Amino acid sequence: MKMIFAIVQDKDSNRLSAEFVDANIQATKLSTTGGFLKAGNTTFIIGIADERVDEVLKIIKETSHTREQFMTPPVSLDNTVGGESTYPVEVQVGGATVFVLPVEQFHRF
Repeated sequence: MKMIFAIVQDKDSNRLSAEFVDANIQATKLSTTGGFLKAGNTTFIIGIADERVDEVLKIIKETSHTREQFMTPPVSLDNTVGGESTYPVEVQVGGATVFVLPVEQFHRF
């Protein structure tokens, strides 16, 4: 048995949740915040049999997309007056960060 933690962008979470339901994969869905842009994310926690791990990873990969987004870098107070101005820069966001961990024991009471 494995424990999968999948962190995806909020924009992909509803579709991914629906894909899990269609595949009869039970997942706990948590609202999380973090990453480079401190944007809203969703973390899915999934306990799954070893032989279904590849199936889960495939669903996550097909559902969680990267996209380009503009952001304005934070202004540093250490800059000298008249120093650099901050202009929006294009960054890549989205996709998924996935951790697969072994489960020593599993109990359902």
